[in-house]
Amino acid sequence: MADTPQDQGQETLSNLLQESRKFSPPPELAADANVKADAYDTAAADRLGFWEDKARRLQWERGWDNVLDWNPPFAQWFTGGTLNAAVNCVDRHVAAGLGDRVAYYWEGEPGDSRTITYADLKDMVCQTANALLELGVGKGDRVAVYMPMIPETVITMLACARIGAPHMVVFGGFSADALGSRLDDCQAKAVVTADGGYRRGNPSSLKPAVDEAVRNRSFVEHVLTVRRTGQEVDWTEGRDVWWHDVVDRQSTEHTAEAHDAEHPLYIMYTSGTTAKPKGILHTTGGYLTQVAYTHWAVFDLKPETDVFWTAADIGWVTGHSYIVYGPLANGATSVMYEGTPDTPHKGRFWEIVQKYGVTIAYMAPTAIRTFMKWGEDIPAQFDLSSLRVLGSVGEPINPEAYTWYRKNIGGDRTPIVDTWWQTETGAIMVSPLPGVTEGKPGAAMRPLPGIAADVVDEEGVSVPNGGGGFIVVREPWPSMLRGIWGDPERYKKTYWSRFEGLYFPGDGAKRDEDGDIWLLGRVDDVMLVSGHNISTTEVESALVSHSNVAEAAVTGASDPVTGQGIVAFVILRGEAGEGGDALVKELRDHVAASLGPIAKPRQIMIVPELPKTRSGKIMRRLLRDVAENRQLGDVSTLTDSSVMDIIAEKLPSAASDE
Repeated sequence: MADTPQDQGQETLSNLLQESRKFSPPPELAADANVKADAYDTAAADRLGFWEDKARRLQWERGWDNVLDWNPPFAQWFTGGTLNAAVNCVDRHVAAGLGDRVAYYWEGEPGDSRTITYADLKDMVCQTANALLELGVGKGDRVAVYMPMIPETVITMLACARIGAPHMVVFGGFSADALGSRLDDCQAKAVVTADGGYRRGNPSSLKPAVDEAVRNRSFVEHVLTVRRTGQEVDWTEGRDVWWHDVVDRQSTEHTAEAHDAEHPLYIMYTSGTTAKPKGILHTTGGYLTQVAYTHWAVFDLKPETDVFWTAADIGWVTGHSYIVYGPLANGATSVMYEGTPDTPHKGRFWEIVQKYGVTIAYMAPTAIRTFMKWGEDIPAQFDLSSLRVLGSVGEPINPEAYTWYRKNIGGDRTPIVDTWWQTETGAIMVSPLPGVTEGKPGAAMRPLPGIAADVVDEEGVSVPNGGGGFIVVREPWPSMLRGIWGDPERYKKTYWSRFEGLYFPGDGAKRDEDGDIWLLGRVDDVMLVSGHNISTTEVESALVSHSNVAEAAVTGASDPVTGQGIVAFVILRGEAGEGGDALVKELRDHVAASLGPIAKPRQIMIVPELPKTRSGKIMRRLLRDVAENRQLGDVSTLTDSSVMDIIAEKLPSAASDE
């Protein structure tokens, strides 16, 4: 029987992209891997016992009474247990005789650097905790952090965790309005900032945005400012204090109190496209358990010998979990870099890998595609032989970007861990294990041991192998968000109302013939073309598989015939030249050959850049606005809003169907 239009609209995601390449773990890594294949069976046999065992990797002042109290959709993990996150990240390593181990190699954009040991870090965290207490910040008070990528940012977060004051980090590129709305929501008592930071070779000021944000917000009692760039700043006596005046004179001793496992550790705001930002709340015991375990397991961390680098900003959850809390809880040595990948030259990332002997690198697909655009000759100039595991985070990675990353950065020898997780999940949920998994380009593979992720259809029923649908989580997990700050109803409605009893994060996914999971991006980005639900991710992957394309973004635009037409925006590789009508036709035919005629783009536009947020995500809703000739939505979170003007001007002349 033929599908009715209603049936077609309810059809789950079409599974178009096929991928046959596989990469086995290097034998020596597999032999010595932290996590072996039996971990899946162990966790499946006793999921709560599995997480209880992982919690014992931490130092608890008091053991827990219950592993999990689950009152859907509200979870409490390790109830009755007490611990201190800062002690787990710093003090216990010093007490174990590891004070001389490097915690961070910090690299400033201008070329200045600092090496900070665990003993150094402990002293600075204690001083900062004492300074915050002197400024009147106490347990439960919220502290806003609006900082560049400097060590004082990590130190502030740990000092807040030490005294039990939840921190709320706002990325240093956000506007004064964005900062102000977050201050209002969490009623922060203090703001920690800097005069500025360095970005693309120049000082970029931060203090003026803080001044504007706190001007009419009397609940902010103090602004603590680090001198980084030496820029002139305005000063309000009684409110403003210099870091070097108040922190540097404090004692390096501070007796840390153990906090309840469910004591709030931090709030992180995620931008809604229309509604006000959501304050995602993470607490202490469960969060620290899962970020520490996943950092050790997914990256096969050997803390005695590895040098780990998450090339993200601390303002995002990736930075919280895998620059700060996960690595430090494991006693790891990390690299932290202040600046951009192209300053002072396009080989800066690889220069840093070479300088510090980085062994594990973790970055976003958008960065990898940028490196592809710049050309493989740039990383070839540096010694990257120290690398042994590579990671990807933030959005699905195209198969071609995956294989480029593996070949040109990993020397065709490193496993790639393509990780799926979110601000809300707190830690990695679906990922290959580098010593176990036969990796597939573009696939996140399997839920980690102890994680009950699934792919379901419209009715919440698991899809068979080869089917597409929605990724959900069936059981609570330790690092899960505990709610939206001050708004439990919004939490229930946003994440738990789509499927009864299941956490739904809003992402599409498919399960391949082997049962492995592929993420297909936000369900909001799915296009309905002639009754077929087509993922933007798959069309983008097909475009990037063409030898001339470095990056692509795809959106659906209203079409009188097909319902939606596929509109693609592509950035060419450096050697491809300007493009032209012949290349556009070739690209359209290439997609049709790769995915089938249904996925052939109606229009393809060659652009110099794509609209990206400062965390590197492509803002497809803005591209949809342009494609449908609508007024642009909010562009305040873009790295460069002028790119939208260029795209809007060029769109009418973009080639479309013959």
